[in-house]
Amino acid sequence: MIISTLLSLIGIFLAGYSLPEKWMNNLLEVKSSYAILATCLGLVSGLMIGFSTNYYTSYDFRPVQEMADSCNSGAAINIIYGLALGYLSTIIPIILISTTIIVSIKLLGMLGPALAAIGMLSTLATGLTIDAYGPISDNAGGIAEMSSL
Repeated sequence: MIISTLLSLIGIFLAGYSLPEKWMNNLLEVKSSYAILATCLGLVSGLMIGFSTNYYTSYDFRPVQEMADSCNSGAAINIIYGLALGYLSTIIPIILISTTIIVSIKLLGMLGPALAAIGMLSTLATGLTIDAYGPISDNAGGIAEMSSL
């Protein structure tokens, strides 16, 4: 995902500098550097949201380990802790998306959030590929292990 983001950043800079330096959008003068900045901001915030999601859903990190430990205390504690952890996990994405929207609106009006959304979605194919082929690889490894290969 990091490599995909870096390649997308390079592509955004190349595409952005091929635009005219300034143009008009609904009586608002738009600079190409603002368009590049809004798109890159969306791209980077999308990557950071992915890292945040990984932190709150992977067993390698403390939130999921604490959630598993809370299961020993009973069903009520498990439900309460699960709800609290679910609410807590939304704070970082909300802050990142809000900041991206506010900054991009200040730079480009309503064109800014549209470009930021394009930035966020530019690594969508890579993220879906990672999610789709992970279980396939796990199943293939399990079959290979069971057949003593």
